[in-house]
Amino acid sequence: MIRNQYGVGLVEVLVALVLLGIAVLGFTALQIRAVSASADAGQNIQAMNIARDLSERIRMNRAGSNDYKESNSVTDCAANFCSSSQMAAYDFEQVQLRAEDLGMSIAVHDCQGSTLKRKCVYVAWGTTTATNGSGGNHCTNGTAYNPNAQCIIMEVYNYD
Repeated sequence: MIRNQYGVGLVEVLVALVLLGIAVLGFTALQIRAVSASADAGQNIQAMNIARDLSERIRMNRAGSNDYKESNSVTDCAANFCSSSQMAAYDFEQVQLRAEDLGMSIAVHDCQGSTLKRKCVYVAWGTTTATNGSGGNHCTNGTAYNPNAQCIIMEVYNYD
């Protein structure tokens, strides 16, 4: 009877090691997902800060609210007196440079789906673009985020 028991302890140890290996793999997968979620949350917070910065600049310069977009000629308003439209181009460039340093893109569009005239600040990262459209890498499609879009939208104010 004792001869039939040879190796049973070894089989028990092997089964225990397989179960431990499965548990460690599961824990590793959870850790990887937690790190990914933490990175996504960090990018979301950075994007919100960028959008808040630009929206505050727009609120301070309502006269130039339609000029918050990319411009080829930007006056250095830190050293020179600027008009409201020049200040808008300068502000946009400052925030855009900060966004690009973080690997993000930024744009100001009219908000979708509202009877009120509002400006919205779009901030996107990854493969998503700060645009509105169907399919592709657009941030939104009308009033809804596109699936898997990595972006945020912040309403600025009513301007009419």
